[in-house]
Amino acid sequence: MQRIGEFKVLAIQSGSRDSCYSLALLRAAQLTIASRAPATFQLRVATLRLNGSNPIALENIHRTCNALFVYDDPRVEVLMVDNREVLPFDHAAPISAAGRESNRTNLLMLGHRRVWDGPLDLLDDGYLAAGEFYGQIARWNHGVDAMISSDTPRQQKQFIEGLRRAAAKAGLQASNHHEPGNAGLFALLDEIGSKGYQRFYTEDDQQLWRPADQFETCRRATLIDIHDMLVSNLEERWPLLTEFLGFQADELSAQLSDNEYVSLPVSAHVRGLQACFLQGRTYEAGVAQYLQRALVMMRRKQLPERLCEQAVEAFGNPVTLAELRARAAAEAQRSLGLNEAQLVCLLFAPFGDNAANLERFLRRCHPGMLVAMPELHRAMQGYPVADQIMQWMVDVSGLSVSLIGKLSRLGPVPANESRAVESATGDQDGEFDTDDDSSMAGERSAGR
Repeated sequence: MQRIGEFKVLAIQSGSRDSCYSLALLRAAQLTIASRAPATFQLRVATLRLNGSNPIALENIHRTCNALFVYDDPRVEVLMVDNREVLPFDHAAPISAAGRESNRTNLLMLGHRRVWDGPLDLLDDGYLAAGEFYGQIARWNHGVDAMISSDTPRQQKQFIEGLRRAAAKAGLQASNHHEPGNAGLFALLDEIGSKGYQRFYTEDDQQLWRPADQFETCRRATLIDIHDMLVSNLEERWPLLTEFLGFQADELSAQLSDNEYVSLPVSAHVRGLQACFLQGRTYEAGVAQYLQRALVMMRRKQLPERLCEQAVEAFGNPVTLAELRARAAAEAQRSLGLNEAQLVCLLFAPFGDNAANLERFLRRCHPGMLVAMPELHRAMQGYPVADQIMQWMVDVSGLSVSLIGKLSRLGPVPANESRAVESATGDQDGEFDTDDDSSMAGERSAGR
């Protein structure tokens, strides 16, 4: 207690209900200690800005910070990271142009590191970016002593697996000897460090963490798990605190989202595209299967029937599916910077492992380009080709020709780091959480 004024706690803010609740608990503890002792601990509140960051989530963070009076308290830092730069948090500021392009490129490079018929881990980039963010923000400006986590055991396992998978795709080697869950998180982050994407770019192409002179060489933080303080049924979850913080939730998205780095409509859209282009079924069939799996999961969790009805209305009405597809495509373009052709290209991953899947991709999606296959291979090897060929490669992938060439030379995705290949129906292990301890898993998604 004699040194409590020097103790600093890191709270990651995603705009989820649990992250807002965790901050409220920490703030209550901070102020309670301050009322009883000469000093209290310090708080660092930090948010990672990615292209898929939900404006609702950012508003939730802002309202929570206002309700807890942290903006003007010198004992609290409220920060955000945009394109590896630590900045004061500003919920109204759009992501920087450089950050938007860097996030988009990282997503594509890591997303193309997959087998074409493998599981749809298209946004593993979110795990790698978040892991790098945790490790770096814990070292910034004299570091922190502890990081608070309210994740369920299932969420912890999902994040660690996603981070390992993403690191392997990026060519990083991490040992398998860490403690399970969050207990081994910092040891894993120490191995990954700030070099997550270095295999994809030259030294001059990737932005360094900034301000560079404000990062400690070594991390001293430990992790404190407070999940057991937040366990309860969603319908009973502290409505008074929700009202006090001004928290706004999209209940349906909170329960159905299977990836915190992509919105519910875009996730369903990608499943529809997978069915349509990879599995020889219809777009509608892919979305319908997504809905059926969602309903099974919701009823296993004994969620209110009104949420099941909302899901059916959102994804089960054939009349509105065309509208859903158009809206989801527009959102993917707006938030991720990817059009439908680029998403389909990402599903096929045609350029990796010496373009092993290029012919299959062209036959299915661009048969007119089959005659140009020799030229496409020449371009990936760095030889000059016609401008029209190079422009087609850029347009269909969203990547520069030089980065496509880099992908082709990286070799196959490490087999021991890939999850089991999906069945012909597109079933993915773990797509929806059904464990008892994961009843709140969807709330990690932005804005939930």
